Amino acid sequence: MNCLLVSDLHYALKQFDWIIEAAKDFDLVIVGGDHLDISGHVDGRAQIAVILKYFERLKNETQLIVCSGNHDLDSRNASGEKIPKWIDKVRDMGIPTDGDTVKFDGVLFTICPWWDGPTTRQVVDDQLARDAALGQRPWVWVYHAPPEGSPTSRTRKRSFGDKDLTAWIEKYAPDIVLTGHIHEAPFEQPGGWADKMGQTWVFNAGRQIGPVPAHIAFNVAEREALWFSLAGSEKANLDAPASAAPTPLTALPAWFDTKSA
Repeated sequence: MNCLLVSDLHYALKQFDWIIEAAKDFDLVIVGGDHLDISGHVDGRAQIAVILKYFERLKNETQLIVCSGNHDLDSRNASGEKIPKWIDKVRDMGIPTDGDTVKFDGVLFTICPWWDGPTTRQVVDDQLARDAALGQRPWVWVYHAPPEGSPTSRTRKRSFGDKDLTAWIEKYAPDIVLTGHIHEAPFEQPGGWADKMGQTWVFNAGRQIGPVPAHIAFNVAEREALWFSLAGSEKANLDAPASAAPTPLTALPAWFDTKSA
């Protein structure tokens, strides 16, 4: 199963257009949060309406997973914590999203919401415990923020990682965690787009300007991930030890039969 990960599009409609075209080359597309641009000039409600139309088009091209990010919060729950209420409309469209668990081609995906406080954090904690009890492998999490202690959460100056996610990874050891949030991580030392924490691979494609988003293609069965960006292309062998760094991509592997790169 060939999968595409993108995140942090922030209402970059040309990048959404690229994903629509690329989607036909993938069995699954994961859009990992921050779909909206809270600092943009377009009203948030208008942004939501447009993004939902893009999700509908993507759903018609391939299987789709969507999670929320911190830019997607538009309401508050009973505890006063910010939540992305509009994401409920994504679920109503039949697209797996925050709080859902789905299986594609034998791979279990746990889709986590952005949490803003103890109530929504507990929702994620309960979700991960529930899915861990299923005993299904391979197990992939979709979680907008990368973990603390990983290059995927680093910029040149500091780390912006999620300490709770680090603890959950140590507790449950999923096979892969798909993230975003830290735009600069793949482009600034000591950051990176791929990291192995114990037995868990963590990916963050980063964010770039232009019509083509930074993106990661991966295939769990083929044990390989590829990163494409304006800074170049790299690959990671999922069977490599934690100390092994990604290497430059010199040729596309046989499993990656696509024109999208």
